[in-house]
Amino acid sequence: METAPHPARNTVSHLAITPSILYFGTPVVLLTTENADGTFNLAPISSAWALGQVVVLGLGRHGQTGANLAARPELVISLPEPGQWAAVERLGELTGRPAAAGRGPRRARYEPDKFTAAGFRAQTSHTVRPPRVAECPIQLEARAVRVGTDAAGDFLIVEAGVLKVHADPRLLVPGTQHIEPAAWSPLIYNFRHYFGLGPELGHSGVSETPPTGAAARCAGGRKASGGVR
Repeated sequence: METAPHPARNTVSHLAITPSILYFGTPVVLLTTENADGTFNLAPISSAWALGQVVVLGLGRHGQTGANLAARPELVISLPEPGQWAAVERLGELTGRPAAAGRGPRRARYEPDKFTAAGFRAQTSHTVRPPRVAECPIQLEARAVRVGTDAAGDFLIVEAGVLKVHADPRLLVPGTQHIEPAAWSPLIYNFRHYFGLGPELGHSGVSETPPTGAAARCAGGRKASGGVR
């Protein structure tokens, strides 16, 4: 038997809008790259997504990170948690490129030691030269395999192959290689505001980790009442 559509879906009138940004809830990552003089740059970005063992990154064309990756492809992708948003925001006010100082909407300040300025510590990597951000619960050592421009020519699109993953052991499902979803909350950049995750609502049928909390209770109830229909 077909169910009637939800009435709310038939009564909403949408408006055509032209927003200045489209950051509709994406994770923040911190990128560590190597400068020409052997020092390291640390920069926050909010355009990152993973496909298999590749992470795709969106960068400004004229930043230090893009220039570094074009010449030296090794990098670290560190994922901060919600409580670290203030340190991420401090990084957003800095630039590692002297020529970019005073430019952009923030009038960025040149800072050669961004780790210290943001209150982070550098942690030695295992397979690449750039260091990890010690305070970040998840860190990905990687290598850029492709650096190009986006369709409009305004940004750089970087495809980075992940070489090694580091995770805080408190995030792992005991005895497995899996991150416990209920234990990990990424820092989310949502229309230039910072958020964390809320309670779990449900889980995918292909998930290899069980649901937790209210979602687990709902799943148990569905099984008890007949399972898949």
